[in-house]
Amino acid sequence: MLGIGALLGRMTSNKETVDCIHAVIGKQIQSIELTDDQIILKTSEGGLRLLDDGQSCCEHRYMRTDDDLSEFAGAVVNGFELKRAPDQEDEDGVHEVQFLEISTSKGAITFASHNEHNGYYGGFHIIARPL
Repeated sequence: MLGIGALLGRMTSNKETVDCIHAVIGKQIQSIELTDDQIILKTSEGGLRLLDDGQSCCEHRYMRTDDDLSEFAGAVVNGFELKRAPDQEDEDGVHEVQFLEISTSKGAITFASHNEHNGYYGGFHIIARPL
């Protein structure tokens, strides 16, 4: 079941996100970091920030990565892909995970966007905004 934030995100235009992503493809990464549950990707020509903007009531959202992001300085951005993991359900609710994979000339960077909720909310709405 989708939460209202994720549902509204799917119903609204994603033109800004698409434009931001296209603007960094083929560009060299100066730095990339995960701060305050936002991915900040800087290039010499600007960059973008990526975040999960689908927050609804009674959810706990956060992002993580196990990759050493400093290793990707100087890499060229090749593309972006979202991948969904199976939901984990228990007596406390549902834990959803969606992976954002950024393909680069030095390999893939993988971020996990988590959403823990009571089962009545859920979904993701990953957006990109210019720096």
